[in-house]
Amino acid sequence: MVPIIALVGKPNVGKSTLFNRLTRSRDALVANYAGLTRDRKYGDGEILDRRFMVIDTGGISGEEAGIDAEMAEQSLLAMDEADVVLFIVDCRSGLTSADYLIAEKLRRKNRRVYLVANKIDGLDPAAALADFYQLGFSGMFATTATHGRGVKSMMEAVLEPYPPLVTESQDTAGGIKIGVVGRPNVGKSTLVNRLLGEDRVVVFDEPGTTRDSVYIDYERRGQRFTLIDTAGVRKRKNIKLAIEKFSIVKTLQAIEDANVVILMVDAQEGLVEQDLHLMGSVIDAGRGLVIGINKWDGLDPTQRDTIKAEIKRRLQFADFATVHFISALHGTGVGHLYDSICASYAAATDTLSASRLTRVLEGAVEDHQPPMVYGRRVKLRFAHAGGRNPPVIIIHGNQTDAVPAQYTRYLEKVFRRELGLQGTPVRVEYRTGNNPYKTKALNARARQASKLKKIVKYSKRND
Repeated sequence: MVPIIALVGKPNVGKSTLFNRLTRSRDALVANYAGLTRDRKYGDGEILDRRFMVIDTGGISGEEAGIDAEMAEQSLLAMDEADVVLFIVDCRSGLTSADYLIAEKLRRKNRRVYLVANKIDGLDPAAALADFYQLGFSGMFATTATHGRGVKSMMEAVLEPYPPLVTESQDTAGGIKIGVVGRPNVGKSTLVNRLLGEDRVVVFDEPGTTRDSVYIDYERRGQRFTLIDTAGVRKRKNIKLAIEKFSIVKTLQAIEDANVVILMVDAQEGLVEQDLHLMGSVIDAGRGLVIGINKWDGLDPTQRDTIKAEIKRRLQFADFATVHFISALHGTGVGHLYDSICASYAAATDTLSASRLTRVLEGAVEDHQPPMVYGRRVKLRFAHAGGRNPPVIIIHGNQTDAVPAQYTRYLEKVFRRELGLQGTPVRVEYRTGNNPYKTKALNARARQASKLKKIVKYSKRND
């Protein structure tokens, strides 16, 4: 089995920095800001042919209240999951009451624990480590996670009891990646927990609870999925903290990384401009789209009719998306999301034959001819697939650079309808064929110009 290593400690001791170092990534947000990490974050690492899984956790101070208490609970759950715990302390701040508290909790968990004295750079290691022996852990390592000092030797010792794993290569991520996006406090993390059937991410009645994108692999009815819980995206003018800017970048990256995106909308607030902007980002990325109208159970019939009419009116540009009216808190309608997710993924990754696409193109042209350009009709001859997720359809013809945008949208809708591409945008691209007579015509003109020059030259000589 691959060992699971949990990183625990008080806030701002360098857990996320060490996580990024061990996973050789920049997946975890890092800033000089206490309490930045709130959810458990998982990553894979490998050192000396030994693979392992790392869990980044939020800081524990012992004085948590409100959302910080929920965050601390996630850290305790990570201790239960882990085979090994790296207890990280800050050499620069010295031994604190929070360190004593965490040490006591770890002794109760009965796990293999190593003390990691971080931020050792510029200090005398012997003097810096002296106080931490009071915590009673025999295995102790001095590191600087930001520069990697001491990290490799530490991991060699930690992984020494575990033999190298020889396994066949496989796609460990696999499955369908589902991004859950929306404005702050619309119920994204609640939906993630409901889909998973456990309290996997922190849920609290406060905007901005989730700050980083959290990837969660799981299996349902033999199908593998990866859920991506993301930070809420507010209007640019309302963004004050630099941390929130990084969170939004992570959300946009998650959209690019997903196969299908669930856009969460608060039914009690209705469809607002920020929802439409987020929807535009999903469509621009070419990802499958499922819309979840959350908190639906709290509305009366009149409010429901009003919101349905508003959605029908304002979502004409995303009419391919499936809309679900749900309650993430109570689970109403949540199970049906999987049907739309799987249908959207299947449509986005379907293999489309050139003959089938060409038949659909011929039918579309027959029903509605392309426009005239400079007195000549645009000719669209045949089509073939050019990519998947989103489906890209390449159409060959003459004067295709003059095809107007509205005719392209017409073709996209026809392809989507005739091919049954539910829940995914379709992109149409054009290729103008080479004119076989173009070179002959140019050569004829060149010969004619040469004859004219000779005639002019002969006329001047006779004059």
